[in-house]
Amino acid sequence: MADSPTSLDAHQLSAYFALMEVAGLLRHSVEQQLRDDGELSYVQFQLLARLGLNSPTGSERMTDLADGVVYSRSGLTYQAGLLEKAGLVVRAPSADDERSVTVTITDAGRSRIAQVIPGHVEVLREQLFAALSDDQTHALTDLLTPVRDHMRAAPPRSAGARRRL
Repeated sequence: MADSPTSLDAHQLSAYFALMEVAGLLRHSVEQQLRDDGELSYVQFQLLARLGLNSPTGSERMTDLADGVVYSRSGLTYQAGLLEKAGLVVRAPSADDERSVTVTITDAGRSRIAQVIPGHVEVLREQLFAALSDDQTHALTDLLTPVRDHMRAAPPRSAGARRRL
């Protein structure tokens, strides 16, 4: 493979394929655990975790959730609807923007997160962190954080124009 602006060198390709394989294998294990322990999809877990663990109020606007979990607005609406039917969240018009919808985690949603977290942590320990020393874990964080930040520096997906069919 020639080294040109449209190609990657061998180290870059190796890093890319290793990252994608690790991400795929880890996601598969996590998704299986979430289904088994809590009847949740990975996206549903992300939504509940953002609301229950990362939000001081337990609420977020749907658009912010979609940007945070990197999911389409329509897909998120569908997933939030499933969570609402299960009694794990409630949706309501936003108090500060009538065009927005706010999602709030319920006590049942908090209980479901508490139910799946121990198994989730165990999968992460076994699949990801068991192979790394503390120094390697810090190095992994140091490597991935600027990449994530670079990718997040672009305007959020919700700021872009919607595709018209």
